[in-house]
Amino acid sequence: MKIQTEWELEERLSRPDDDTTSAMAALDGDLLILGAGGKMGPSLARLARRSADQAGIQKRVIAVARFTNDKLPSELAKEGIETIACDLLEPDTLAKLPDIPNVIFMAARKFGTSGGEHLTWAMNTYLPGLVAERYRNSHIVAFSTGNVYPLRKIADGGASETTPVGPVGEYAQSALGRERMFEYGSARWGTPVAILRLNYAVELRYGVLLDIGRAVFERRPLDLCMPFVNLIWQGDANSLCLRSFVHCQSPPFLLNITGTEALSVQEIALDFGRHFGIEPMFVSGVEGTSALLSDVAKARALFGTPSVRPEEMIAWIADWIRQGGAMLDKPTHFQTRDGRF
Repeated sequence: MKIQTEWELEERLSRPDDDTTSAMAALDGDLLILGAGGKMGPSLARLARRSADQAGIQKRVIAVARFTNDKLPSELAKEGIETIACDLLEPDTLAKLPDIPNVIFMAARKFGTSGGEHLTWAMNTYLPGLVAERYRNSHIVAFSTGNVYPLRKIADGGASETTPVGPVGEYAQSALGRERMFEYGSARWGTPVAILRLNYAVELRYGVLLDIGRAVFERRPLDLCMPFVNLIWQGDANSLCLRSFVHCQSPPFLLNITGTEALSVQEIALDFGRHFGIEPMFVSGVEGTSALLSDVAKARALFGTPSVRPEEMIAWIADWIRQGGAMLDKPTHFQTRDGRF
């Protein structure tokens, strides 16, 4: 299978399977997505809409964001998704949003933190506190990040949900603050919450695999200081998000969301090299002995394995790079070890 256009990509990212359709059918009430204008939000909104339609149920899907892409609201509206354009940090904005029983929190800030730490803390910690209070009577699924964990020695495997947190840098610290605010809301008001620690979502226009593939294709040397990565197809990550509502609880339900295996950055580069007929180049130096890795045994027991395998993603992305497909030009900086973004 090849994905040749952005339309085909969006269709693939938002194509519901039976489990996702069943999850939306079982969801009691409408769905509100806060921070839906980013890399994952539009495809998540489309997946929710298509799943509800496929289940044959009436359900509002409402996407809230600043919508810096001014074409996106009308595109989503054509697909039956309601949109509300606003800045969630503006006073009284949350109070004006509708009361909805199911809320997905995606609003976040990572890149640009260095030099703009105050805004990162406002988005990642202050705003979640406001949302936890405003939607204290709802079920909330909140995206977090695997960055709340410390780097792990490769031999020790990934961090599980019971591993003590150890965020490195202000972005990761503020992301842990986000979790604490939802924990506070859940403890105070009994709000059912699920917190998803994600790393890393991948599609053809963005993600760790694209960063590695482009470096190989453009004959740029790759640094192996972060020698292994976890990743998951964005469509699978969105599916697991919708399927997590059933697990919302107080205190919050913690769940690592990523692929089922740690992938070698060097081996990924060599795979891309075989697709391109190019010998990858690597920065000389010592390969790292630790990495940001998560254990997904809990998610696998609940949901099974992701539908898209790493080798499929690599093949799709190699084709996409060769044909000059559209890209978001937002490097992931997955090799960052000091927590500065």
